[in-house]
Amino acid sequence: MPSPWVVRWANELAAGAPVLDVASGAGRHARFLADRPCAVTAVDRDATLIGELAGVAGVATLVADLEAEPWPLPGRRFAGVVVTNYLHRPLLPALVDAVEPGGVLIYETFAAGNERFGRPSNPDFLLQPGELLELVHGRMRVLAYEDVFDPVPQPRMVQRICARKL
Repeated sequence: MPSPWVVRWANELAAGAPVLDVASGAGRHARFLADRPCAVTAVDRDATLIGELAGVAGVATLVADLEAEPWPLPGRRFAGVVVTNYLHRPLLPALVDAVEPGGVLIYETFAAGNERFGRPSNPDFLLQPGELLELVHGRMRVLAYEDVFDPVPQPRMVQRICARKL
């Protein structure tokens, strides 16, 4: 089931729009976005998980370790970049760069305070207050932002943003 945040903001993507699903895993968001229909590129380091997307109409897959390799899509731009439950700070500027002018970044992941509820608890994997706002400052217009406690599907602290590239 796709994230309610992604579902809410997917309306900002036109039919047929090229969308990048970062750290896609088995592709819950890639499948949802392909059904809209968008032209989805799903990237993940787990070849077995991303292999579950083989043959899904509207989805191209790329196996790449985003933390160990240079950005695997140099020069490519997308109308949308979707990231959920993933944080690798050195990659953040590349994600903003991958959004074409007028395109949107839809990002949702764990935030500081989540250590009270379990994993992840390492500060390296938790966004600090305002971190996503700082990431897009001067480069994107914020459509929505939250830094909240979310009890569903399990108690957690999350930070979310949807922003349009200037």
